[in-house]
Amino acid sequence: MSAPILEIRDLSVGYQTERGYLQALRNVSFTVPEGKIIGIVGESGCGKSTLISSIIRLLAPNASIGNGAILFKGQDLLGLSPGDMRFLRGNEISMVFQDPMTSLNPVLTIGRQMADVQHRSGASYIGKRSRSLMMLERVGIPDPASQLGRYPHHLSGGMRQRVAIAMALMTEPSLLIADEPTTALDATLEVQIIARLRELQRDFGCSILFISHHLGVIAELCDEVIVMYAGEVCESGSTREVFLGPRHPYTQRLLECDPARIPQRTRHLPVIEGSLPDLVDVPRGCIFRERCAHSMARCATERPGLSAGLHLSACHLPDLAS
Repeated sequence: MSAPILEIRDLSVGYQTERGYLQALRNVSFTVPEGKIIGIVGESGCGKSTLISSIIRLLAPNASIGNGAILFKGQDLLGLSPGDMRFLRGNEISMVFQDPMTSLNPVLTIGRQMADVQHRSGASYIGKRSRSLMMLERVGIPDPASQLGRYPHHLSGGMRQRVAIAMALMTEPSLLIADEPTTALDATLEVQIIARLRELQRDFGCSILFISHHLGVIAELCDEVIVMYAGEVCESGSTREVFLGPRHPYTQRLLECDPARIPQRTRHLPVIEGSLPDLVDVPRGCIFRERCAHSMARCATERPGLSAGLHLSACHLPDLAS
């Protein structure tokens, strides 16, 4: 088995706030194998954005990394100088953001921005233009030559997101991080973008870390899934295993809240009762205990670790699904 492209080991990240130190991530560990698409799913506040900001080393000024390692091709990114990290960003690690209207410069043409992405290539203007046309064609944009002279506001949301994907893959990175890239799109465009991402991943052979709160997208696109809750990994495994046989109570409740699973029409959507714990004052024991219907005395004092094997669950009742 080849070494993983990305390996997160016991990563803990927090923010200094007026109320105190907020523990956004606590001992997060997982791997992104070469050539695979790994999905990260969880409700708002679970730590997804902090995680990807840590990977690309673009954390807020009030953030600090308490412990852990972020290994990219065996090299710890946390030990790199700012210059070395800038070289990796864009070349080896690329990112597609949630809203293409804010990630694309509104006052520069598409062609100018795609040429600027290639500033390290050393290619001529004609070479950069030729590669830009090829990438726009690969992501399914019609008449790419005319699109190079347009501005982002001339394009639809789906077209802008395709441009953002083309720019992210321009340097053929080893790792592509996609931060909820389909959230701002309607269902039809969402399906098209997912299909295009899967196709491009096969063609370029890169690994993808796909962050989303949309369970249907994760199920359709990803090979493996990591479920996060309140800054911790609560379950991980192949997408099929996690979706068909969830072992953690949070994963089970999360899947039950998916509107696509509701068998009949209703005015009331299912919810997970309760609210996220206070991460400034993290409770003892299981982090999900206050919202769990299966909690017991042990859950109040002992924090469960991830089980062994390929399908991992951080629960004192690992056989709950059986």
